[in-house]
Amino acid sequence: MRQDWDPADERGAVAIGFGVLGEVRADRDGAAVDLGPARQRSVLAALLVDLGHPVAVDALIDRVWGARTPQRVRPTLYSYVSRLRQVLAVDTAPPPAGTGPDTDADSDSDSDGAPAVLERRPGGYVLLAGPDAVDVHRFRRLVARARDADDDRAAGLYGSALGLWRGEPFAGADTPWFNSLRESLLGELHACRLERADVELRLGHHAALVTELAAGHEAHPLDERLAAQYVLALYRSGRAADALRCFERVRRALAEELGSDPGPALRRLHRQVLANDPAIGAPGESTTLPGTGTPDTGTGAPDAADPGAAGAVLPAPRSPASPEHTVPRQLPAAPRWFTGRERALAELDKTVAGAARPGAAVPVCVVSGSGGIGKTSLAVHWAHRNTDRFPDGQLYVDLRGFSPSEEPLAPAAAVRVLLDALGLDPGSVPADQQALAGLYRSLVAGRRMLIVLDNAADAEQVTPLLPGSADCAVLVTSRHRLTGLAATQGAHLIPLDVLTSSEARDLLGRHLGDERLAAEPEAVATVLEHCAGLPLAISVVGARAAAGDGFPLAALAEELQDRSARLDALDAGDLSANVRAICRVSYRALSAVAAEVFRLLGAAVPGPEIGLAAAGSLLGRTPAATRAALRELEMVHLVQQPVPGRYRMHDLIRLYAAERADEDQARVSRERALRRVLDFYLHTAYAGDLILGPFQHHRLELPAPAEGAEPQPVGDQDAVMAWFRAEHACVHGAQRLAERQGWDTLVWQLARVLDGFLWRQGRLHDHMALWRTGLAAAERLGDAFVRAWAHRRLAHACARSGDHDGAVDHAGLALAAAEEAGDTGEQARIHDVIAWSWGRRGDDRQALTHVRHVLRLQRLGDDPLALANALNAVGWYEARLGDHEEALARCEEGLEIHRRQGFRDGEACTLDSLGFIAHAAGRDDEALAYYGRALALFHDLGNLYEEANTLDNLGDVHLALDRPEEARRNWRRAADLYRAQHRAEDARRLQDKATRTSS
Repeated sequence: MRQDWDPADERGAVAIGFGVLGEVRADRDGAAVDLGPARQRSVLAALLVDLGHPVAVDALIDRVWGARTPQRVRPTLYSYVSRLRQVLAVDTAPPPAGTGPDTDADSDSDSDGAPAVLERRPGGYVLLAGPDAVDVHRFRRLVARARDADDDRAAGLYGSALGLWRGEPFAGADTPWFNSLRESLLGELHACRLERADVELRLGHHAALVTELAAGHEAHPLDERLAAQYVLALYRSGRAADALRCFERVRRALAEELGSDPGPALRRLHRQVLANDPAIGAPGESTTLPGTGTPDTGTGAPDAADPGAAGAVLPAPRSPASPEHTVPRQLPAAPRWFTGRERALAELDKTVAGAARPGAAVPVCVVSGSGGIGKTSLAVHWAHRNTDRFPDGQLYVDLRGFSPSEEPLAPAAAVRVLLDALGLDPGSVPADQQALAGLYRSLVAGRRMLIVLDNAADAEQVTPLLPGSADCAVLVTSRHRLTGLAATQGAHLIPLDVLTSSEARDLLGRHLGDERLAAEPEAVATVLEHCAGLPLAISVVGARAAAGDGFPLAALAEELQDRSARLDALDAGDLSANVRAICRVSYRALSAVAAEVFRLLGAAVPGPEIGLAAAGSLLGRTPAATRAALRELEMVHLVQQPVPGRYRMHDLIRLYAAERADEDQARVSRERALRRVLDFYLHTAYAGDLILGPFQHHRLELPAPAEGAEPQPVGDQDAVMAWFRAEHACVHGAQRLAERQGWDTLVWQLARVLDGFLWRQGRLHDHMALWRTGLAAAERLGDAFVRAWAHRRLAHACARSGDHDGAVDHAGLALAAAEEAGDTGEQARIHDVIAWSWGRRGDDRQALTHVRHVLRLQRLGDDPLALANALNAVGWYEARLGDHEEALARCEEGLEIHRRQGFRDGEACTLDSLGFIAHAAGRDDEALAYYGRALALFHDLGNLYEEANTLDNLGDVHLALDRPEEARRNWRRAADLYRAQHRAEDARRLQDKATRTSS
């Protein structure tokens, strides 16, 4: 970006420069100054913020320690101040002008080059230095000067100010004072970016700004000033369509998040873009491809009336209808509340465009979905929107395939309805069904017509109603998929799913108005959550809320929260507007076997979905019989198959299925089904866990699975990890179902078998929840061995989450239980957890004491893998404390055992330790080799937690080998994994490290 400004105007010199806009740091003569430990740096930062002004001791303590003030805080503070004085007392003669960290100071500053001095005064401590010695003060001064400068000079000043930022201010400092100041400074940074963008836009630099504004808009989607800048930059860059889409996204986001409309400035800019108003500048040459949609609909569908639109259907010239030709207009009224469905509408546009091609097959589209999903609304909305495509008329017939009160319409009767609509004299209608169909096809031949066949029962009902001429198009809706029509007629199938969250909110807003939604945001969120995207449910709630004069939405939300009353709340008093009645029609059409499967799926599926093997155990049926029953449910959209072999129900359909199970399925039958599926998950997960962690102490004595339950063979480690990735939510859900049934032994056993997978994946929140439930069951069982296990695993989870106190507490309780049970092996494992917790806290000596005790115990035992793990742990902490030779010997002994036993997880962990030892000893090429092998193993094993740690370490080695870009690449990958595992502190640490190496 152009900068018509001479940087020399802003140069000066200081003896020492300080930075707080990132990690707290200091530089002297271009070299970093060692500021000591984190708290000491925080003391310096607290004084730098108030440069030249005394800070009282109590205020300083509050800034640096917050509520976590240690007992002897004042002596500690005095020690930090003393060390800082020593750091600052080093010769501070000013460097030559234009060098060092301060290259943006005023040249007329009379304090440039002054040394930094930390003094004690009556009012407290004060840090004295040149006014431009601290980046935050320099940033503020540059911004102030930019605001008073002309645009050319202001662009450079703003750029210089932004260049001072290295990352999050006061990185690593975590007290209320620092956190509050950090938020304030980030606000100043955002304001500076906005002001600079205004200047650059005035200078005509819109093309160079687009990428930067796009990133800013993604980070701050509700900032209207930023959105306006982005819209303007897009428009001036020749991307008017993108600019309009950006405005629409902002409008929706504001409506969803704040319940408000864009402000007048952004609305005015929107109108100017639409009008190509020269007042906002001339757009460049458009790069928008034809046919990518229009801003008013946002559907992405081409405009049929635009001859330049890709895929547009040009209507045939319309001649006056001959006397014998009636032009039917049979469509029902367009749905008033229709919203969303852009993708389905675009598919219809694309498919029906085939009607314009001579000699082509009749274009047939089948819109399928569950009751209440909005099939008819979509079909009628699209038909009204495209009447110009069909100048000879639109036919419509309700085939009543799933009517709650009437029988399906016979094909011959449906043909008579269509012939009547075409103006045929009823007396001339033939009685023979084949002649009837022939007459119908003759009358529509050569005519550009749309035929809407609504609510079809099956393909047999539809086939006689298809025209023979490709000039017509047919739109079918059904709860069945009608795959037979796809096979025989080439029909295009469009399965309809629930509305997206934004579409659902928009639909409710159309019923009630945006003001009503804004007035009760919590109730709106609850209503939308329990309607689960089903258009009928949302419309019923909207109708009920709109019908009651002043009826609060919160009352309906409260009804919906009660599972037992939820379907009652979704009843608008009419069979066509009653979710339960809509489900009942589909349920009654099922075979007896499929109906029982439907009920059991509602009553006993523990997770959000179920696999075919688990469903077989739930039902006590063979895979073939299970698949056939599920296929019948899928064909009428009572279940969905999002990926092959996995099935799920919409929340409201599942609620109805549970109702039917309570009424139509014997209680003993439900409980047997539940026990079968829980045993399926327990035994399959246990077999998998033994493959992931083949330790002696992992073994459980499980009773045989319930009759009819068939655990799934799991195969090798890769297959096990794939199974757990697909099923872990179901296994966790199985634990919760077992808890509700009071099956405590099953509760803690399910925790045991899911533990290893969650551990490898770094799913800290799930791991904590799993063992809190498992511990509660263990306490109820009163078994000391079980309590020791549960407390130990919860202690480990606490340690991983940074809760050292919780880890120590649970470890102590685990030790007491293990001693009560007389289990020395378990005691050793608990000491290992305690060591791990001390290591996470940074006390390697305490950790080494515990792991050495573990090693002594394991050498007396008979579990080679536990011994190898202990050797690796001792080696790791010895290396941390500088004893590299001993560490190397321990880890090599452990590595040999792991390889001999074929335990790849242990091998990977030990290779990681050997990488650390080699790096610490200065053998970085060896370290790369060790870490590389460890990383490959962790990745193959799906051990994401340790994969992140090894990537972190690899970055350090690359940096030591003077490969900063490779180091940053590894750190970025590690940081992504840390964030996914909710390890925010580790992610911030790597972000700061990457920022420092790039500056």
